[in-house]
Amino acid sequence: MSSTELPFVPPANVLPKVGTVRVAEGERLRSVELPGVTLTVRSRPPAREGLPPALFVHGLGGSSQNWSALMMLLDGVVDGEALDLPGFGDSPPPDDGNYSVTGHARAVIRYLDASGRGPVHLFGNSLGGAIATRVAAVRPDLVRTLTLVSPALPEIRVQRSAVPTGLLAVPGVALLFTRLTREWTAEQRVRGVMALCYGDPGRVTPEGFRNAVQEMERRLRLPYFWDAMARSARGIVNAYTLGGQQGLWRQAERVLAPTLLVYGGRDQLVGFRMAQKAARAFRDSRLVTLPDAGHVAMMEYPETVALAFRELLEDAGELGAQRARRADRADAGGDAVDEEGTDESMGG
Repeated sequence: MSSTELPFVPPANVLPKVGTVRVAEGERLRSVELPGVTLTVRSRPPAREGLPPALFVHGLGGSSQNWSALMMLLDGVVDGEALDLPGFGDSPPPDDGNYSVTGHARAVIRYLDASGRGPVHLFGNSLGGAIATRVAAVRPDLVRTLTLVSPALPEIRVQRSAVPTGLLAVPGVALLFTRLTREWTAEQRVRGVMALCYGDPGRVTPEGFRNAVQEMERRLRLPYFWDAMARSARGIVNAYTLGGQQGLWRQAERVLAPTLLVYGGRDQLVGFRMAQKAARAFRDSRLVTLPDAGHVAMMEYPETVALAFRELLEDAGELGAQRARRADRADAGGDAVDEEGTDESMGG
């Protein structure tokens, strides 16, 4: 094998079991087999029946666990599920090895079509933001609202701190990096990731850090870990170069769903200066900027993001409709438990 080739990855049905994935209290994991891909889906039972569905899509190197805090805060508003993208979290690689933005978007669409849950409130962070943008543009029937946290949309002048991540897309760099960092501990790797992704890594609790280290140790035992990272990074770079109707900014302009944009002032991977451009590109958008947040605002400031999403629903008339349905059920002799206080306590 030449130095520019990525290592062979065995088929999903012969991959070794390397340990269990953490499941927070109140969450469930299940595996969903679809044509060409198997996805792990993390869900949190909603506070009551009849809530609209939501789907959360993580970024490069992340997993469905990135959304646990936000999902918990929104379980009285939406029926939430979060995907592990192919090759990430607990999902095996895609059968065709396609880690492009289009390939990931196709997996999301296949899941939504198969589950019949659409239209959903669709969330995306970083790479997941680019994927969600593409899904909303090509399949508007599947998306009620769109919430993007530091979406990986094309930038002409990429931040210097984002260059090492982009270099993973260069053939041979991922293999070289694994050799150069072979002696790094999981703790060292996690501290590096948190320094890059968080505006203030000090906000991470000791328990959160231990959980992240355990997950890093698990992932490093996966034979396809660096392959998935490198090919997905290459997918982002390739998406940045596409023009015409396939260009991500052009697709952003086609999105019909009400859109919430969340940008962090200390983001080292997606330029804060892109916030205003995104607000202009998405036709029905509202922008929330968090000066102290980094790249993963839904993990650093989940309460603020939850409040902004509730305000998006309020503006779109969704929360008012939910209250009306609950009132109708109460008048009909159904569940008369007053949930109004829950909405108001979160600013809905």
